[in-house]
Amino acid sequence: MNLHGSAAAKAAARSVSDRLGVKAPVAAIILGSGLGELADRIEQPTRANYSEIPGFFSTHVEGHKGELIRGFLGGKEILALAGRFHMYEGHEARVSAFPVRVASALGAKVLFVSNAAGGVRRTFKPGDLMLIEDHINLMFRNPLIGPVEAGDTRFPDMSASYSPRLIALLQASAKETGVPLAAGVYAGLLGPTYETPAEVRMLEKLGADATGMSTVPEVIVAAALGMEVAGVSLITNLASGITSDAISHADVVEVGKQAAGRFANLVTAFIAKL
Repeated sequence: MNLHGSAAAKAAARSVSDRLGVKAPVAAIILGSGLGELADRIEQPTRANYSEIPGFFSTHVEGHKGELIRGFLGGKEILALAGRFHMYEGHEARVSAFPVRVASALGAKVLFVSNAAGGVRRTFKPGDLMLIEDHINLMFRNPLIGPVEAGDTRFPDMSASYSPRLIALLQASAKETGVPLAAGVYAGLLGPTYETPAEVRMLEKLGADATGMSTVPEVIVAAALGMEVAGVSLITNLASGITSDAISHADVVEVGKQAAGRFANLVTAFIAKL
């Protein structure tokens, strides 16, 4: 059995379902660096540490708690994944995306992804929120490589991997809450180094508006499973070469904390519309 395939996901889902009281979640939300404040807004929460879930790994990156939380947000039952285990930590793409399989096995039909990202678009400033319209996979890894998993589409269509319906709901939620929301293309790179100025110039010419080190494998697996996907990037810094300032993860987490309230308001309003 693939230790991070569909059968393993169903086994992991069974191990946490009764324990967390999961019934009919409308969505799974993956929280990126510094965006964990949303978890504090979840009502009637029940939690499982990643270390307690089969196939999951403890997180070691600041700003990632490493908890699966079931509860209510905007009056709807949701699953929140507070943190990731990243490919740059040595995990394969299919392992990094495994929580999406588990969320699907628990009944979530919608996946909401979030991340901290560097701003490639020159008009961005730290603290801006960007609705993800599309992505570019520059990780050069794909979580679907290997035998087809039960329930997967072999060649998933990625032409609208970020659902137009959910994009419209996010834009309506932004207007309703008064949260400024740009839109753009996210480029996923492997990391763990930040990009060089030359690489950022390349990304700009390729059509990327923001860049980060996560999200893409999760969205690919969601597409193979037939989940609807929406996503938001928090622009925590301007990418190298766009600014002469040095980049640090501590700054990324700090900007995340500053924007956490706006992000939580936006996501809560979005979930309420599902």
